[in-house]
Amino acid sequence: MTARVTEIWRHPIKSHGREALERVTLSAGQTLPWDRVWAVAHEKSDADGSVWVPCQNFSRVSKVAALMQITAQLDEDAETITLRHPDRPDLTIAPDRDEAAFLEWVKPLMPENRAQSARLIRARQHGMVDSDFASVTLCNMSSHRAVEQKLGRALSIHRWRGNIWMDGLAPWEEFDWLDREVQIGSAIFKVRERTDRCLATTTNPDTGQRDADTLSVLDTWGHRDFSVRAEVVRAGDVATGDTVRRL
Repeated sequence: MTARVTEIWRHPIKSHGREALERVTLSAGQTLPWDRVWAVAHEKSDADGSVWVPCQNFSRVSKVAALMQITAQLDEDAETITLRHPDRPDLTIAPDRDEAAFLEWVKPLMPENRAQSARLIRARQHGMVDSDFASVTLCNMSSHRAVEQKLGRALSIHRWRGNIWMDGLAPWEEFDWLDREVQIGSAIFKVRERTDRCLATTTNPDTGQRDADTLSVLDTWGHRDFSVRAEVVRAGDVATGDTVRRL
């Protein structure tokens, strides 16, 4: 069976919404376009977007489960984002200008016992992903189904917050790609590391409730990893339906 791309997702504001794409043009040494371009620094963080910093500096799903329910729609030309959440009115903002409106919108979703969102920052080097290099997260549908089977229930792929989803591989085959190159569409990636997972993956994207012990299921394989982080080493286009081939 030929492995192919099934879905492409970006997250314009880190941990604050996801958006489906049909096609992307990738640049060498960069994250997926418009993925995690903005992030929400909390009141105990001094992050300003000038350099990459770890996820602990930001408001995120592992600490605020309700954020998992947000979806996003980005207008690239206008650099505006429409955010949607079942418990909040739709909001359209220009993140670089409308920080106050965003903070007011997200405040009711934040538990009082957590560090509150303080600033909406723009990453200047590359998208504020969870690796210190500009990574694109490659996800394997067969590995996702293996988790579902052990858990005994269906799971949304959005728990993993990945970028490029592929089908037609063996379960966990992506882990064999470490330090190897993979061609997806016309782009070439070098797989750099496995993606370690946190409490965010226990959260249901539809309800915003923690309802599945994904971490204990991963433990049965002797790790808490799902998907791999890859670096774009040759620019190119990736679209749903494109073939995936290890080089």
